[in-house]
Amino acid sequence: MKRIKCLTPIMLIIIGLTALSLTAGKGVTLRLCPQQGKTYVVKTKSTMISVMKLQGQSMNSNQTMETRQTFSANEVSTTKNVFDTEIDAIKMTVSQMGMNLVYDSDNPQNTSPMLAGQTGELEKALHKPTTITYNELGQSDDANDLSMSQLNNVIIQLPEEEIFEGSKWNFSKTQDINGIEFAINMEYTVASISKKGVNVNVTGTIDSKDVTGTYEGTSTINAHTGFVTSSNIKSNISLTISEQGLTIPTTINSTITVTVEEK
Repeated sequence: MKRIKCLTPIMLIIIGLTALSLTAGKGVTLRLCPQQGKTYVVKTKSTMISVMKLQGQSMNSNQTMETRQTFSANEVSTTKNVFDTEIDAIKMTVSQMGMNLVYDSDNPQNTSPMLAGQTGELEKALHKPTTITYNELGQSDDANDLSMSQLNNVIIQLPEEEIFEGSKWNFSKTQDINGIEFAINMEYTVASISKKGVNVNVTGTIDSKDVTGTYEGTSTINAHTGFVTSSNIKSNISLTISEQGLTIPTTINSTITVTVEEK
């Protein structure tokens, strides 16, 4: 029998075209589809640098905050997904005016005395069981009810149509923080699709007369559950704070990383 020493150029072209046909145009339809009863852990870490301009001088503050939050689906259907969630731990470090202050819910003995009595909002958010309902596209009417919740970084609004590499989708949401109302406009662009998940590039802007800002980063979405399993988002925000008759221009640069794991 005559041996074939090598593949001819035409055979290599055919193989290449066949491989291309198996991968080109691969799309996915994202839907929120958690496994009922399974518990997930959200770990976040945010670093924030704020600069306040007051009477010609600048006051800088560096803050790092870490949270741990659990959530599980107690009801799953094509119309709604009901989640039980609570925040298990919060750790915050603040560096300001030469001082380093620490709050640690897991190790309260390490909390700085100067923060005693000033961490009420953080403590109220801890170990507070809350139920939140989303539809299959990740939309919710009560997702902002849980103070300090990180689910908005994990369950995002998904596109209705099938997506491919290069696909884009947008959504906007309105938030009110300390009486300041603003709209956040987000855009997701699909960078790649694999068995591990859908990788997207994230950009966004803040639309408000009181606040301006931008978002930029990357996220990975699990194609089976519809959750964001990891993300790294940077933001640059400018606002003006009015306090005791003073107008204080403020800029905030921050980075938040999020990871989601099964418990």
